[in-house]
Amino acid sequence: MTTQRVVLITGASSGIGKVCAEHLRQRGFRVYGTSRRAAWPSAPEASSLPMLPLDVRDDASVAQAVRFILEHEGRLDALVNNAGVSIGGAVEDVPLSLAHEVLETNFFGTLRVCRAVLPQMRAQGYGHIVNISSVAGLMGVPFHGLYSAGKFAVEGLTESLRMEVKPLGIQVSLIEPGDFHTAITAHKRMVLPDGSAYATAARRVVEEMARSVAQAPPPVPVAQQLERILNSPAPRLRYVVGSPLERLAVQLKRWLPSALFERLLMNNYGL
Repeated sequence: MTTQRVVLITGASSGIGKVCAEHLRQRGFRVYGTSRRAAWPSAPEASSLPMLPLDVRDDASVAQAVRFILEHEGRLDALVNNAGVSIGGAVEDVPLSLAHEVLETNFFGTLRVCRAVLPQMRAQGYGHIVNISSVAGLMGVPFHGLYSAGKFAVEGLTESLRMEVKPLGIQVSLIEPGDFHTAITAHKRMVLPDGSAYATAARRVVEEMARSVAQAPPPVPVAQQLERILNSPAPRLRYVVGSPLERLAVQLKRWLPSALFERLLMNNYGL
């Protein structure tokens, strides 16, 4: 059994997950990343960052990855639920089949991995779970309603789970990133059917978001915040990580009348 803290990070092949995995490994954690396209390592070396094949939509895949870690390490100190997909499009335009697919990854995937690691953490009497949400999980973003819905659901799930497992020695927190420079825009699935009544407005919002992501810094602050959470004996529930404007928007959502905040948000996206 290694004396390093053992961390599982889902969706670690790129973006926030990859930066978090590399940062924690450099800081002395024993990190296992996951990707749907990874191949099973035969015997992970202590100095490596092993990538496990894991599909958060599949019970057996999740169970196999968790079992692999426990067989090689004997314990699991922390889980970081990062795997997710991005989708754009009007609520009216996104097919229900695609809506189910998005929520299966972004919400049920998070739930599935949490449930898979909790028996081990309960047996240990300790553990950390950090769910990567989004500023879009605190406020609805136009033409990203299905993405926001999944992140809103993760927020509620995390609040409940935190209270349920705290007496068992398990800590649960949320990181809510704003815009960071990753490939998420390039990988985004955009639903814009011919003749859509929302075409002009949707393109305007998506283009504005793409510009914001392109100008944003890499997600190193998310990785640094994650390290602080894992090193804290009593982490908070929520950590917003983003630009000063994004952090201000979160505060304004709490304090402004809803109609005024809605108007400010719509103006921001040119609606």
